[in-house]
Amino acid sequence: MTSPYFLLTRVLLDFEAEREEIISDISAAAFSDDGSLWVGSDEMIGVERLSPVGCHSYGEHQRFLLQDYINLFNTDDEMDIEGMDFRDGYLWLTGSHSTKRKKPKKDDLEENLARLATITTDLNRFILARIPIVDGKLIKSYSPQEDKTLTAACLQTTEERNILFEALKEDRHLKPFMKMGIPSKDNGLDIEGLAIKSDRLFLGLRGPVLRGWAIILELELTETEPGILSLKEITDDGAKYKKYFLDLNGLGVRELCWQGDDLLILAGPTMAIEGEMQIFRWRDAGQGEGDTIQKQDEEQLFPLFDLPLTIGSDNAEGLALYSCWSTEDGLMVFYDSPNENRIRGDRQIFADVFRI
Repeated sequence: MTSPYFLLTRVLLDFEAEREEIISDISAAAFSDDGSLWVGSDEMIGVERLSPVGCHSYGEHQRFLLQDYINLFNTDDEMDIEGMDFRDGYLWLTGSHSTKRKKPKKDDLEENLARLATITTDLNRFILARIPIVDGKLIKSYSPQEDKTLTAACLQTTEERNILFEALKEDRHLKPFMKMGIPSKDNGLDIEGLAIKSDRLFLGLRGPVLRGWAIILELELTETEPGILSLKEITDDGAKYKKYFLDLNGLGVRELCWQGDDLLILAGPTMAIEGEMQIFRWRDAGQGEGDTIQKQDEEQLFPLFDLPLTIGSDNAEGLALYSCWSTEDGLMVFYDSPNENRIRGDRQIFADVFRI
């Protein structure tokens, strides 16, 4: 049974005045070992770095354009960054790998009907990448030891997508959604969570949700040539990914975050629906030898708490562990479409920290 949420504190994020659009579109976040906070947006092709500047406050904002470190499809399409994590010197990030249906915008019936019939693709959404961080900065390559080099790299791309997308097109559960090109907010493919554990990379799917079961993918990547990552075979039968089906009360995955061996899952509606979002704990996550189905129970998978619901705003998108009061981990939650009450001025926004 879920317990009432307990808000420990709020953290102030201070962006440059000319970056005021960022505060309304935060979609992913992660801390690096030096204490820097890295923030991604679903509307841009760059990442933002904030440094600790006081008690529960981050500022000294700096932007890094991704085309300076990795190969993008182009410099026009948004990447739709929906997942971030930091491990072993690398900032990892993923685009949503989704298509999108246009929204009705103008007071013109025929134009709006046409927009609802139009599906578009931003190719940069199909980027899965890692970039080294040194002294609070992204770099293309770095050799901390004579026999070790950290290099920026992307999952191998194809003419229009990448090799993960091509593999999922033949998956027996996902093939119908992939072949029909169902857009993300119509329960189509939509990656909205990323978490790294040793060499294992976990991707959470906001959609599709199959008869109420959410999906998390596990894969491992290897650098086959400078700047290019490929999928490793990770099961005895040669599969290049595993699928975990989870009972999240019919919700899809919106973000992932490791706490020790437990995976914290932000779950929310898969389509464009206003509804409650929940935080789940999956104990000793990802131990299956192959595809598995994980039901809710009091030992393995269970909800921790419901996030407060604000209709029309405060859509939770990002998670990161945050040490609060020097006692135990708190869970920092970042919001897209923030409520005006958490915005201060034109460049500052508050993130929430909850007890877990």
